[in-house]
Amino acid sequence: MPLATLDRTPPPFFKQGPSAFTRLMFFAALAVFLMVADARWQMTQPLRALVATVLHPVQEVLLAPSRWWDGASQYLAGVDEARRTQARAELLLAAQSERVTRMSQLERENDRLRALLELRPRIEVGTRAAEILYDAPDPYTRKVVIDQGSRHGAVLGSPVIDETGVLGQVTRVYPLTSEVTLVTDKDAAVPVVNVRTRQRGVAYGQPENSGMELRFMAGNADVQAGDVLQTSGLDGVYPPGLPVARVVRVDRRADSAFARIALGPLAHPDSARHVLLLEPLSSQMPAKPADAAASGASAAGGRHKAASSVTVTPSGVRP
Repeated sequence: MPLATLDRTPPPFFKQGPSAFTRLMFFAALAVFLMVADARWQMTQPLRALVATVLHPVQEVLLAPSRWWDGASQYLAGVDEARRTQARAELLLAAQSERVTRMSQLERENDRLRALLELRPRIEVGTRAAEILYDAPDPYTRKVVIDQGSRHGAVLGSPVIDETGVLGQVTRVYPLTSEVTLVTDKDAAVPVVNVRTRQRGVAYGQPENSGMELRFMAGNADVQAGDVLQTSGLDGVYPPGLPVARVVRVDRRADSAFARIALGPLAHPDSARHVLLLEPLSSQMPAKPADAAASGASAAGGRHKAASSVTVTPSGVRP
């Protein structure tokens, strides 16, 4: 075979296109362009949704063994925990049975004493369950929004509590939701009474450290760390006897006539989810003395006006 007829071109394997640096720059620019375009115009979002939909059954199949193992472990652990909880509940029930018996006896004695002294019966307030939806968007306040509004019976001033104490008060009502100002808000104020000494005061919110403060207490006031504060019921809003806060620290300063008393709320404003909405105490309170005095004054004024409209004559009274 003549040598002139041989193909002297290199095989395709040895053919070279653009240089490696050129290809690197091209694909890098393409990658940057695709990332920017996807971030701005969401170009790959439909593709991602399609891929996620297609891969979802595969993910479920691959996760099934792990879920079965976790479920079996949780079941066994739950059975043991349920048995321990049942044992603790039986012990607690046995320990409280005697206390419940004495409580029923004390309630009957209390009712008889109230009837004997002709005291007004204790005020019973209605309750309504509610759920916290989200925090209020204002970052400078401590408020939450619940799923009970005016259509559900919520009214302004309704106290809100959780399983441990007072959480706040309804300060704004919408048709389907309500806004609750927490006790740690800077504008919140709750009249309280010290359970140990029965001394009254007012607890104010302190949002800086998610706590409260008992203000305007004398420097020599009998307040100690650990004292529990409850609602006094004197404001006509909160029913008496609801736990509010516990005294955390008492600072008695020589340069001030008042002590600085830091409180820790007994409720959980930052973690509560389900709460109770109470009826305001003002709806069941008797008429204020001022109203009675005003009605008495108007009646006295009418009698005075009637008396001034007659004239006394020697022969008797003549209009």
